[in-house]
Amino acid sequence: MSLYRFSLRSLLAVMLSTAVGFAMAQAAKPNVVVLATGGTIAGAGASAANSATYQAAKVPVEKLLAGLPELADVASVRGEQVFQIASESFTNEKLVTLAKRVSALAKDPTVDGIVVTHGTDTLEETSFFLTLVVHTDKPIVMVASMRPGTAMSADGMLNLYDAVVLAADKESRGKGVLIAMNDDILSGRDAGKRINIKTNAFGSQWGALGMVVEGRSYWFRAPVKRHTMASEFDIDKIDTLPNVQIVYGSGDMGTALYEAAGKSGAKAIIHAGTGNGSVADYAVETLRKLRSQGVQIVRSARVPDGFVLRNSEQPDDKYDWVVANDLNPQKAKILAAVALTKTSDTKELQRIFWTY
Repeated sequence: MSLYRFSLRSLLAVMLSTAVGFAMAQAAKPNVVVLATGGTIAGAGASAANSATYQAAKVPVEKLLAGLPELADVASVRGEQVFQIASESFTNEKLVTLAKRVSALAKDPTVDGIVVTHGTDTLEETSFFLTLVVHTDKPIVMVASMRPGTAMSADGMLNLYDAVVLAADKESRGKGVLIAMNDDILSGRDAGKRINIKTNAFGSQWGALGMVVEGRSYWFRAPVKRHTMASEFDIDKIDTLPNVQIVYGSGDMGTALYEAAGKSGAKAIIHAGTGNGSVADYAVETLRKLRSQGVQIVRSARVPDGFVLRNSEQPDDKYDWVVANDLNPQKAKILAAVALTKTSDTKELQRIFWTY
């Protein structure tokens, strides 16, 4: 009888120890929140052969997460459906709403990392916006896909898995907003969509920060531009964004689009110029007139790589214009809008474009 009691006690002790160990292991897992906004990663096509023809923003976040049981091995994950839209329909109001939610979650001590699912079309704008305005060193990871989940060789599930891996990784802290796409770890500051069909759609002229391979992140560089915790901008103090418009440069483009942007109430016009942000000779006086009316003129370039040199092609100092440095027109639009919430001084705006 005593031997039986001893064995029973031992068995109960082992069971209790196992239960406690399991509970501790579960508690030790990072807590990651997935904020879903729609996009192709939540899309569905008519058949498995439809990889480029489909309807975006159809699958709710709960179903996305349920389709990835492997996430339970990485983190304790929960989802929130913020929007269910294709990302070309993002507005300034939606940017502000999303950023305020990210900021609130970042302040929650029980949250270790945040993933945002997003459409690819404006992923780069949202990534840069969050980089500028959310004050946290916790990982914020943007993720998307080029193919809907119904397609053969769909990329969304692996991208989402990699994004959760990054959000749960302590080494991701303090590196600004990240993008997890096609195994790459990209900076939300400078990565952009470069191909509209293939899964390797996103890249940066400055290269990836690292890679995620089989559930582990490998880092090779870090961003040096100011971001997140070091940013002078704070979403908790921003409720609206000013009107900023992009005018795309081309041969024989005329001046009507600049004039229309000014009449629409634009506080800044991003000139997506040819080459080094070049401005046609017949457009110079129109832009100078708009500047005299208080509209900021920012010279960017339609060329994917390189950067715009100040006082090259145009005398920016003389005209009181700003150059976008290496930011493409859509990212320059985001930075101009954020910067204009604090200042309209051209010299300050130029400092901000050099800094971020």
